[in-house]
Amino acid sequence: MLFYDGRFVDAYKGHSATKHEGMLKNYFKIAWRNLAKSKGYSAINIGGLAVGMAVAMLIGLWVYDELTFDRYHKNYDHIAQVMQHVNFNGRLQSQTSNPGLMGPELRTKYGSDFKYVVQASWPGGHMLSVGDKHFFKEGIFFEADAPEMLTLDMLKGTRDGLKDPYSILLSASTAEALFGDEDPMHKTITFDRNYQVKVTGVYEDLPNNASFRNLKLIAPWELWLIQNPWAKEMQNPWGSNFSQTFVQIADRADFETVSAKIKDTKLNNVSEGEKRYQWQVFLHPMSKWNLYSEFKNGQNTGGNIRYVWLFGIIGLFVLLLACINFMNLATARSEKRAKEVGIHKTVGSHRWQLISRFFAESYLIVLLAFIFSLLLVIGLLPLFNEVAGKKIGIPWQNPLFWTLNLVFIFITGLLAGSYPALYLSAFKPLKVLKGTFRVGRFASVPRQVLVVLQFTVSVMLIIGTIIVYQQIQHAKNRPVGYTKQGLVNLNLQDEIKDHFEVIRTELKNAGAVEELAACVSPLTSVWNTNGGFEWEGKDPSLGVDFPTNAVSYDFGKTVQWEIKAGRDFSKEFATDSAAFIINESAAKFIGFEEPVGKTLIWEGEPFTIIAVVKDILQESPFFPVRPTLYRIAPMSDMANLVLKLNPKQSTAQSIGIIEKTWKKYISDVPFDYTFIDEAFGDKFMAEERIGKLASYFAVLAVFISCLGLFGMASFVAEQRTKEIGIRKVLGASVANLWRLLSKEFMLLVTISCIIAIPIAWYYLTLWLANYDYRIAISWVVFVLAAVLALLITIVTVSFQAIKAALANPVDSLRDE
Repeated sequence: MLFYDGRFVDAYKGHSATKHEGMLKNYFKIAWRNLAKSKGYSAINIGGLAVGMAVAMLIGLWVYDELTFDRYHKNYDHIAQVMQHVNFNGRLQSQTSNPGLMGPELRTKYGSDFKYVVQASWPGGHMLSVGDKHFFKEGIFFEADAPEMLTLDMLKGTRDGLKDPYSILLSASTAEALFGDEDPMHKTITFDRNYQVKVTGVYEDLPNNASFRNLKLIAPWELWLIQNPWAKEMQNPWGSNFSQTFVQIADRADFETVSAKIKDTKLNNVSEGEKRYQWQVFLHPMSKWNLYSEFKNGQNTGGNIRYVWLFGIIGLFVLLLACINFMNLATARSEKRAKEVGIHKTVGSHRWQLISRFFAESYLIVLLAFIFSLLLVIGLLPLFNEVAGKKIGIPWQNPLFWTLNLVFIFITGLLAGSYPALYLSAFKPLKVLKGTFRVGRFASVPRQVLVVLQFTVSVMLIIGTIIVYQQIQHAKNRPVGYTKQGLVNLNLQDEIKDHFEVIRTELKNAGAVEELAACVSPLTSVWNTNGGFEWEGKDPSLGVDFPTNAVSYDFGKTVQWEIKAGRDFSKEFATDSAAFIINESAAKFIGFEEPVGKTLIWEGEPFTIIAVVKDILQESPFFPVRPTLYRIAPMSDMANLVLKLNPKQSTAQSIGIIEKTWKKYISDVPFDYTFIDEAFGDKFMAEERIGKLASYFAVLAVFISCLGLFGMASFVAEQRTKEIGIRKVLGASVANLWRLLSKEFMLLVTISCIIAIPIAWYYLTLWLANYDYRIAISWVVFVLAAVLALLITIVTVSFQAIKAALANPVDSLRDE
């Protein structure tokens, strides 16, 4: 080693560019030899850093995907959705639905503030037929300016393709599914079984991080009005909210100013009686649709932005944990490398040269770790995308990606190498070479602080993962008010409505179902809400808006709802056509002590309450059930069919019988069904994704911390080899030696738990406050996390501790 050091010194006496290049080359050559000489230490450092960098890179790609949401649209900074604040049921709520006249009104009265105003339907499934090909595709009805406003990338045709009411724009994937390699332009498609429309354009499928990514077709708004003539025939067109409105503000306009101008647009058009709802129109910019989508009491309270911050912080912490490993192990080996530093200084090396050497070693480790991290990211990205519900790719061609990685490497190398470089290069050569150098009684304090920091982060992640899991399970186990098992939902078609009783009899006789019924809103969502309700004792100034579901007579029997008071709907009572069954929340809100038999006035017509049923959970499982009313309506109003499968027959057999019956009456509509319990499970998708990602990152953080702990335990065991040998000779048992080597690490992890628990409790309490239906954090969680952290520590440290304790003391004592 001394020979190379001498050559090392000679090589750096000149200051020419060539000698500087040689100096740099030698730095990395010596750094490589040091890594090769300490293979275990190098593996822990490079492996830990690679995992940390891979996690940070995956999180960085996820965060970038979230922050660039909707940037596909070139007018992203000027597009907004028209929303309304409204006082419903004594609470200020925010909604995206608007009257059909909102668009024309904004164009007429505030035209100079907008470049485009576009009225739209709600996205939904539509049937497309070409020959014997039939597909259900999600689509939307837009006014003609929408493609230009959204700057759709047209592969065929132009953005003016919606001017004809019987035209249609298709996504590239939909056009391929319908026409294969044929040119789809000007071809005719049967739309929703009743309308012949012509293909006037094909647009590129929108990216996964776009709000309209699922739209596979766009039809003209005028066609929606043709399909729904009631929209033009309403006596009170401003009183009903059934559409969406999107705008692009003028180039020099700003959202706040325009929002202030249009604030009273609806309030100025509704009747005096409806002014009690206190409508306030405002613009919600596209830049906030994804990250700031939540409103509470009229205020924007955030949304996915909390997860961007959460995972961004986790990514930084995981990378920091990996850097801590490097710093810890490098400083822990300082005594071993003290003589090396002393010799370098004795033969003329300056401190800056030594600092450069240590940084070269640091950057070599970081570069190697970066290469391995890229390989890890390539391998893990498909799984990561599946868990996160993304379609993220590595942007190899993006200069920003490589710029960020270079900055990433520079900062990581600097962060990981700074402390060891500055610390080791400060050793006094005279003391080191005379053998009088001691690192000092407090030299291990920085390492101990870093270990505490590592496990503080790890314990917080463990606690967070447990709480997220408990919150999801809490909501999953929430009573839903009906029996989910064996329930199937089908979209109703006219042929089914026309033969409903015959089909019901056929399916029951075939043993496929126990019961079936029709309804407007499916069991897992609310499609309709209504106002205009009055009752005895109601505050005249109170504006109400209740979810209302029109159902057939056997609905309650099919879903097996729980009647708390009164009776179910029955064909034996002709008066049930003017009756309501209300849920418990409605009974509580209305305030009747004995609601059965009382009267509700709806739009001037009296309805009798005949029953109170247990709350049926149709919306978010994390929030209260709204006051809901159920009524009997004609079959023509229905949109969904609910079937209770026969539990005595296999599900596959029952579905087969239902499909056969379906095709008997409908030959050109694909048989498409949904299990209610699966649809209910989809409500937890966002939270489950966050929980899974958090748990994976927590496991990786603990793994990185354990790598560092393993390396530290290995070093301590090596450092105390002679002490252990002497203690064994004097009669110390393996258990005593294990306790001696483990107690320091156990103490450090205990301190970590003490620090982590209150911090985790504070931030998790804030997170749970976003949910009305939530768990109470139990002290058991903190005890469990602490015990788990200590067990992990014991397992990690014990291998090295027991290995050292079992070593032959003769070998350790004669090793000089």
